Parts: sequence; structure tokens; C-alpha cells
Amino acid sequence: MSVNLDIQAEVVDIKSDVPQHSDIFLIDTNVWLWQTYPNAGTGQRNAQAKILDYGAYLKVARQNGSMLAYSGLILAELAHVIETTEYTIYKTRNSLSSLKIKEFRHNLTVERANVVNLVKSAWTQVKNLAVPVEITINDLTTDLALSRFQTQALDGYDLLILESISKADPGQIKIITDDMDYTVVPGIQVFTTNYLALQEATAKGKLLVR
Repeated sequence: MSVNLDIQAEVVDIKSDVPQHSDIFLIDTNVWLWQTYPNAGTGQRNAQAKILDYGAYLKVARQNGSMLAYSGLILAELAHVIETTEYTIYKTRNSLSSLKIKEFRHNLTVERANVVNLVKSAWTQVKNLAVPVEITINDLTTDLALSRFQTQALDGYDLLILESISKADPGQIKIITDDMDYTVVPGIQVFTTNYLALQEATAKGKLLVR
């Protein structure tokens, strides 16, 4: 079944865009993973091309003086994806199909230390490349996130990340991501190479050429 995207954001193809000095970009977890975690492309189609495309865009953004930002909430998703990926790699490599992730986490001390080091390394790189966007998770924040959830097809991580960047008030919200879900959010700009997002945005007149 194909994904029916209700495109509301302005969508920018990073392969034909030049980052500007005035840009403030929130970098999504998937892009950070590709830039900071060696096994990020494991089992993913076109992963190497995406790693190169997003890496090149971030490099030019830094050279041109754009501000790169991250939310502390990204650490939770980053750690989860890295641990899950390492768990899957270990199970496959050792033919341990019955191994549970709790066993992987608590019983295999060498593998656990490897996961910890990978997460620490990734997070250090994020902090060296970008500036933090502060957020307080309180009732107001969660109420706003739940309200957004009712009208925009996002997952829980994305809901809170959007609230964090909204509270920082950077002006036009610009997100560098390969996650097509962000394109359903009105009033933001999504910088991506996601094929379906770009295809749908073009068809619906939401592709932005700056």
C-alpha cells in the first residue's frame, strides 16, 4: 500500500539547494545517525547515497554560516536505534534468533560496553557540530504535543521535537530530515532527499526552490 501524504509543509530538495547564512536548521535523528554512527546504513536501501547527500549538505551549511541545532530529545531516539541495530547485528552474526533484547542489554557485558561507546561517540559528535535547543517537558508541552497528534500524522518523538523547536522561536522552522512525516506539518520547511516527499510536494505545488 502506498503512503498518502497530505503535504502541508514547504519541501526543499537539498540536492539542488544552497544553505544560507541566515538559516537555522533543526537536524532530525535519522540524519544524525547517518553522520555519527558507523552501522547506521545497515540493511537500508540507498543508505550510502543518503549518507553522502546529507553529509554534503551539512558541510556546506556549516561553511556558509548556517546554524545547526539539536534537541536533547534526540538522544533517546539515537540511543534506541543504535542499541536495536547492534542487537540485530549481534543476533544475525551469531545465529541467535531467540536472544531477547533484555538479555543482550544485561547479560552481554562486552556488547553492552560497545553500545555505550557508540552512543557516547555519536552524541559527542552531535554536540560538536550543533547547538542545543532547550525544552521543558511539562503539562503544557505534552498537551500541545497531544493536540498536534490529533491533526498531524507524527510519531511521539517528532511531536516533542517539534514543540522544542517551536518554543525556541527560530522564525521559519527548517528541519533537515529524511522522515516524510514532517511534510504533513503546516508552516515549516522540510529539507530532504526523500523521494516520496519530493514527488508528492512537486505534484501538490509545495516544492520550494529558494
